[in-house]
Amino acid sequence: MHEFLVSAAAFIVLVGVMVVVHEFGHFLVAKLCGVRVEAFSFGFGPRLFGIKYGETDYKVCLLPLGGYVKMTGESPEQNLEAPGTETKPVEDDPGAFTSHPRWQRILIGVAGPMANLVLVMVLMMFYYSFINEVPSATVNVTTVDWIEPGSAAAAAGLETGDTILSFDGVNHPDWDAVYEHFKLNANQIVPVTVERAGKTAQLSLLVPASAKSDSFDLSDAGISPQILPGAIGVEQVQADTPAEQAGLRPGDQIESVDGQAFHFVNTLLAYMQWEKGKPMKLEVLRNGATIQMVATPAKRDPSGWKLGFIPSTPPYREAPLSFVAAWGKSAGFFKDNSLLVGEVLQRLFTHRLSVSQLMGPVGIARAAGEATETRGWLPKFSLAAMISLQLGILNLLPFPILDGGMILFLLIESVMRRDINLAIKERIYTAAFVIIVAFFVFTVFNDVSKLPLFTHGKP
Repeated sequence: MHEFLVSAAAFIVLVGVMVVVHEFGHFLVAKLCGVRVEAFSFGFGPRLFGIKYGETDYKVCLLPLGGYVKMTGESPEQNLEAPGTETKPVEDDPGAFTSHPRWQRILIGVAGPMANLVLVMVLMMFYYSFINEVPSATVNVTTVDWIEPGSAAAAAGLETGDTILSFDGVNHPDWDAVYEHFKLNANQIVPVTVERAGKTAQLSLLVPASAKSDSFDLSDAGISPQILPGAIGVEQVQADTPAEQAGLRPGDQIESVDGQAFHFVNTLLAYMQWEKGKPMKLEVLRNGATIQMVATPAKRDPSGWKLGFIPSTPPYREAPLSFVAAWGKSAGFFKDNSLLVGEVLQRLFTHRLSVSQLMGPVGIARAAGEATETRGWLPKFSLAAMISLQLGILNLLPFPILDGGMILFLLIESVMRRDINLAIKERIYTAAFVIIVAFFVFTVFNDVSKLPLFTHGKP
C-alpha cells in the first residue's frame, strides 16, 4: 500500500507539472498572438475553484492529472454549426484560433512541446548549477576496473587493474584528464605509463577516431575506469528479471563476476554487453557469508543486456558546477536522451522493438515512486527531465490530436491555399482518438501485467 500511495502521488505531481508546463507554452503564445483563451485549467472534470481574469477562467478542477487550455475555435467541432441554428461562425470572430494566420497557429502548436524541451534544460541546469551530487568516497588513483578484449586499450597492452601513472605526458592524471587527452588525440598514438604488480610498463595507445565525437566515452576505447572503492551493492531487485531468478536480494554485495572484481556498476554493464548475454558466475557477500550464483543477462530494451537490479547509492556530497560546465552537462543530457527517444521510435517503426516493451502510465508511476524513494536528487531531476523530453518530442509527431498532427494539417493547408473540409477533419480526429484510447488501454494492461502481483512465480 505504501508503494502504491507513493507511486500515485509522485505520478500525479510529475505528470501534472509536465502537462501544465506544456499547456502554458500554448497559452503564452496564444495570448501573444491575440487568440481568445477561454480557460486555463489545472486538472480535469468539475471546477473546484478559480478566478476569471479578462477572457480567461483560471481554474483548478477535480482530477489533478495534468491540465488543458481551451481556445475559441481550436477544435473542429467548435467550427461546425449545428443544423438549424443561426450561430455566428467562429471564422467571423477575430479572437478565434482559426481567424489567425496559419503561421501563428503553427507557432501556438509548437509552443507546447517547446515548453517541455526548455523545461528539460531548466531542470538539469538547476541540478548541475546548485546540487550536482558526486561520490564522497572516490578512488584517488587512476586504476582500470576492466579492459574490454579486442579493444584499442587491449591492443595497446592495458590490462585490468593497471594504474595509469602518465598519459600523453600528463603525470598522475585523473580520469577527467585522461578523457580530455583522448579527445585531443583522436586517431593518434599517445604514450602511456602504467603500474602493474609493483612494476612500471611503457605502452603506446592508438586513440580511436571516434574520440572526436561529442558522444565519446572511455568505454568506446575499451576502458572501464574504477570510480568507487568496494563491491557493487544491490539496493533493489526488480521482479521477473535475471537478478531475481539468480537469487540476488537487496543488501547483497557483488564482489566478483566470473572471477573479476568489479567496483562500479557501469563496468558490470560494459562486461555484460561484451559477453552478449552469456551466463555469469557471481560471488556475492550476504550477511557476512559468501554465496555463489549464476545469472544470465537478458536484453529487454535498446540499452542492451541487463540483470535487473538497482545498485546501491554510495554516499554523496554536493559539488555545484560553473554555469558553462552545467550548460555542457545539461546539453549532453538533452542530446543523449533525445537520440535515445529517436532510436526507440525508429525501432518501433521498423519492427525491431515490440510495443509491449514500452512504458505506460502505470510504469511511469512506478518509476516516479522509485525515484521519489531513491536517495539523492539526480534520480528525481533526471526522471522529470526525461518525461518532459519525451512529452515534447512525442507531441511533435505528425499524428492527429497531437500538436504535430495539427501542425501537419496547417502545413498541408498552406500548400493547398485553402482549409481542409471541417467534416473530414472531424472524422480523422475521431479515428485518431479511438486509436489513442486503444493504445492507452493496451499500455495500461501491459504495465499492470508486469506488476509483481502478476509476475510472481513466472519462470
